[in-house]
Amino acid sequence: MPKVPYDEFSLFRENAEEWSIPYPRAAEVERLEITVAPRRHLSALRWGTTSPQLVLLHGGAQNAHTFDTVALALARPLLSVDLPGHGHSDAAPGGPGDIEGHARDVAALLGAMGIAHLPVVGMSLGGLVALAVASHTPALVSKLGLIDITPGVTPDKARHITAFVDGPASFADLDDLVARTVAHNPTRSEPSLRRGVLHNAIQLDDGTWVWRHQRHGTPASPMRTEPATLWEALSRVEVPVLLVRAMGSGSMVDDGPFGAGRPAGGARQDPRYVPRRLIGPASTPGAHSPDPPILASSPSARPRS
Repeated sequence: MPKVPYDEFSLFRENAEEWSIPYPRAAEVERLEITVAPRRHLSALRWGTTSPQLVLLHGGAQNAHTFDTVALALARPLLSVDLPGHGHSDAAPGGPGDIEGHARDVAALLGAMGIAHLPVVGMSLGGLVALAVASHTPALVSKLGLIDITPGVTPDKARHITAFVDGPASFADLDDLVARTVAHNPTRSEPSLRRGVLHNAIQLDDGTWVWRHQRHGTPASPMRTEPATLWEALSRVEVPVLLVRAMGSGSMVDDGPFGAGRPAGGARQDPRYVPRRLIGPASTPGAHSPDPPILASSPSARPRS
């Protein structure tokens, strides 16, 4: 089977045109490989030519390209990170669901780049990793944004996503993979899903396709931090926290301010915690992705203060 051509920097114009975003002659973006431990690297996309003003962390089974359209809409320097075991990053020693391990690696990456006191926005798994970074290394984070996730997430709430992620180990061709993704994401356009698949999957020498997060041979594992521990982490966070909730059936957040599972005496509702509803498609399995114009206007996406 012929190799499908793929250039990760060639698809930005399609993103911009779909969302009516002005597109420059060429997007200023480069891929970085940063050492976070002996013989282990994290990969990231750096948008812009000056020091990043924002850090973005994608959801489980996704990659740094999740935020391409958001980056184009913001048109400002930022860093979008491939979490351990995802995208172009090396495998995660503790498995794909090791929130604390991911947070240590992200903190090491930011430290190696000399980045500190920036807004950090994470979606789904990336939101819990961002929370752990803010809790354990507070000097790195000036504001915290959580997209469709709270410490009260449970396996049942995430069942529709894990069911998709735990699907076939490989696909005969690109069309099969795209068809499965389209079936699980009826609110997204097929061109956007095809772009997402090209970024998030890799074609093997025999012509078959696998998700990038599966190439390490580690299955998707459950998150390895208990909700009570995450609520404790949120209680330690001293910076403003913004919750952005998807408003469709795919949302993993309850109707309460921060979802279920909050223990007595845990993180309380106070002016630092600002719930905001995302008026747009819900996060959906296989292409867990934000509504770019709305997310780009959120307070956590504004320049650091």
